Parts: sequence; C-alpha cells; structure tokens
Amino acid sequence: MKKAEVVVPWSDGLHMRPAARLVLMARRFSSSIRLKAHGKVADAGSIVGIMLLCASFGTTIEIEAVGEDEAVALGAVAQVFEAGPPALVPEVRIETGAEGAGNESTM
Repeated sequence: MKKAEVVVPWSDGLHMRPAARLVLMARRFSSSIRLKAHGKVADAGSIVGIMLLCASFGTTIEIEAVGEDEAVALGAVAQVFEAGPPALVPEVRIETGAEGAGNESTM
C-alpha cells in the first residue's frame, strides 16, 4: 500500500473537470485507488464518489493505492493535483459551403 497527501489547488474546489481527469487517470491502472477527505472515502474511479467528498480549495486529500502498479498509480493521480487548472476547450472553427467562401460557424 502506498499513500500520499495532496491539497486541492483549484479555486472552485474539486469540481467536475478535475474529478473527470482523476477518474480517467485512475482507470488506467489495475491498482485500487482511494481518496480520503473530511472522514469520507471515495473510489478514484467513481466521479460520483469524488464529488461526494465535497473537497473545497485547500482541502487536504489522502490518496491510497493498493495493487501491483500502486507506486505509478499513486504518482499519476497525485500529478493531476499538481497539473493546475484543466485546460479549457479551444474554440473550433468549421467551414461550411463550397471552398469555405466565408461561411464559418463557431462551436
């Protein structure tokens, strides 16, 4: 079993975007990864569990990994907290019409 502590760096707390990043990262490993905060425990592969931690800015979270790739899994999940704010989705321009004759829409 490997353990580490991290602090929630996002001003909005551990909200949906970073929680989704955590879930995607945790699901890459065979180890069981748990997050602990405020006396609650969440499976790092469950976005609902992570959201139920109610971890606001500055909250200390204990990460616990158990399994054959526990050291790598622990480091990867901890890195999500160190990576800073999730990138925003860039604006995408799509040309419509023949040869893009000035017919653009923005998504």
